[in-house]
Amino acid sequence: MITGAAMALFSPKCPVGPDERVRVEESMAWLAAEFGRDVLCRAPVLPTAEFFPGPYRGSDEDIRSVITRICGYLDVAPDRLTIEIEPDDGEHVMVAGLDLARRSRSAAGHYRRENGRPVIAVDQRQAARPVALVATIAHELGHVRLLDEQRIPADRRDHEPLTDLLTVHFGLGIFTANSAFTFSQSSRGWSYARLGYLSQRELGYALACYAHLRGETRPTWAAHLATNPRAYLRQGLRYLDRNPLSR
Repeated sequence: MITGAAMALFSPKCPVGPDERVRVEESMAWLAAEFGRDVLCRAPVLPTAEFFPGPYRGSDEDIRSVITRICGYLDVAPDRLTIEIEPDDGEHVMVAGLDLARRSRSAAGHYRRENGRPVIAVDQRQAARPVALVATIAHELGHVRLLDEQRIPADRRDHEPLTDLLTVHFGLGIFTANSAFTFSQSSRGWSYARLGYLSQRELGYALACYAHLRGETRPTWAAHLATNPRAYLRQGLRYLDRNPLSR
């Protein structure tokens, strides 16, 4: 006979701890209430030509074009924005020349208000990493939806993680999750970079909540996720199958 304790050993485990689970679930529920559940009916944005058509060479014009397209996915009118492309300062070239290992968690973009308008600034270096570029832009435009529209106060303690989760709610979570941690190696050494304010585990579980709220048990779009976020997504879905969210 299988006891309750034995059954618990074989129960699906949530990929995040209790505190993180509650934070992700409550934030996703808040976003659905604030922005509506109709957003969840849209197709998730994928790193394909269907969602980002046309050539891309990483120019400033290309970055502006990507910003405009993501504005459409996040329901932001592009003409309400001031866009700034911050030039490459050459730091990565200097470090590579020294043959050093490099790690980075620098801000790849930022949001502010100036002269009554929201300003979105993006580091030009992100142009070489299109997935991270999309994640950065989506995050900064998330600030426009949350802060510029006065949906939350600027001093809200969790506003940065909430902004990352907003990208999941609006269907851009694949980019956010795939950019949360990246590792690269070359003949000159190795480097890794972290982007955003949530771990791969938290984003994987957030994507599981997103899929669960959409009624998906085996989302085909998971194929576009990197290995770790995809594993956490699947683990999260197994957990949610036994512990469903209220809808």
